[in-house]
Amino acid sequence: MRVHLDHNATTPLRPEAREALFFALDRLGGNPSSVHGAGRAARALLDEARERIAGALGVDEDDLLFTSGGTESDNLALAGVLGASGPGATLVTTTIEHSAVLEPARRFAAEGHPLTLVGVDAAGRVDLEELTEAAAGATLVSVMSANNELGSTVDVGRLVAALRDRYGREAPWVHTDAVQALGKLPLDLAGDDVDLASLSGHKVGAPVGVGLLVRRNRAPLRALVIGGGQEAGLRPGTENVAGVHAFAIALELAVAEQISFAQTARSHVEKLWNGVQKFSPAVRLLGPPLADPTRLPNTLNILLPETDGRTLVARLDLAGLECSAGSACASGSLEPSHVLRAIGLDEERARAGLRLSTGRTTRVDEIAHAVEILSRTLGRTT
Repeated sequence: MRVHLDHNATTPLRPEAREALFFALDRLGGNPSSVHGAGRAARALLDEARERIAGALGVDEDDLLFTSGGTESDNLALAGVLGASGPGATLVTTTIEHSAVLEPARRFAAEGHPLTLVGVDAAGRVDLEELTEAAAGATLVSVMSANNELGSTVDVGRLVAALRDRYGREAPWVHTDAVQALGKLPLDLAGDDVDLASLSGHKVGAPVGVGLLVRRNRAPLRALVIGGGQEAGLRPGTENVAGVHAFAIALELAVAEQISFAQTARSHVEKLWNGVQKFSPAVRLLGPPLADPTRLPNTLNILLPETDGRTLVARLDLAGLECSAGSACASGSLEPSHVLRAIGLDEERARAGLRLSTGRTTRVDEIAHAVEILSRTLGRTT
């Protein structure tokens, strides 16, 4: 039996999303921008998906911009706001953001947009007071709702309130990468009054290649791509109707099941952690304590002394356990995880992290089998 514990990288396509995807592919052949019957049918399905997603997220339909995924949504949020705000627009973000935020941020800095990176504590937690102080005069603040490697989270609503309380009308726009939070933690974009939020379909059982940027409060945006009027002209190009339709189904279900999923995921993670501790007493938990109710419930990152995470991942894969040594988007890099370096680990220890992330399809017997595989494999590597 193979066990997949890399759900933070991607999740299996939900049966309901698969059915929705093939329904749309089989029944629709028109461009949603066309005015003939086939085009109107495609537009109707796209509009229905927009309505369903807006309802599930508690935002307005006009707030939704469909993209190809989380990376594009992050890029559009950052480049869109800075580009629309003109020369000298400034960005504040943190040292543990996804590369889809940090890499464009550094490019913008090289192009003359001042950049401030705020550090985190040893558990990967952001000090909101420090972040608020760093945002003085900033154009945009971008912060993850939940970190994909450590499971640490940010109370974005508190951040927005603190920024507006301190800076009033001069408060910066706030963007959150909520890719990992969706379906795992309460996500109240309207209640938090966040301006921009990035989401990704394949993290909640939708197909790869569809995502979303939620844009509220008339946040300024400049399109990255030009050549069409789709998505209010901010993300031109023919919409991926089938993918968006499947995304709507998966997102609705993920939001509806969030509480029960979180409870199950916490139980699975506790079993994993207790099992690993029994055969490897020197193992160290990375990120917030498991008892922290704000942490990402499905994520376990452990530090295994005198091991190389990438080598261990390969050995575990051969033994039947699929996991990762960090973010999937950086898995081909020879560099240690920038997230683990940001929490104070030296280069050697930052290579020794192992991320296990559970998902909707994870079963109790798979957790037990994963512990057995880890025990056998670590016994040969330590």
